Amino acid sequence: MAANGQSFYELYRRSSIGMALTDTLDDLISARRIEPQLAMKILANFDRSITEVLAEKVRSRLTFKGHLDTYRFCDEVWTFLIKDVTFKMENSSQTVQAEKVRIVSCNSKRPGDPQ
Repeated sequence: MAANGQSFYELYRRSSIGMALTDTLDDLISARRIEPQLAMKILANFDRSITEVLAEKVRSRLTFKGHLDTYRFCDEVWTFLIKDVTFKMENSSQTVQAEKVRIVSCNSKRPGDPQ
């Protein structure tokens, strides 16, 4: 939880940078170089920081096209599984293709947070 009492989604912990941070923290805990409570504070700070940086700094737009395989809506969170996806960045003719992509979409305000 952030210092002001606001909590953030933990979505980015499963990104490559989030997994690297988690693995490193696990190694430090195993080596008894940090306490698990400190690791939890670091992860909470990561959740806050990455959410704020992505919201404030990223201005690029991206379009994608693919075949919707599965979707679900649970606890105010949409999850889409898309197959044979083609991504195209705004201002670029280059495309990137992926066999399978998962998109998770949440409200910017968490349920129960004041409006």
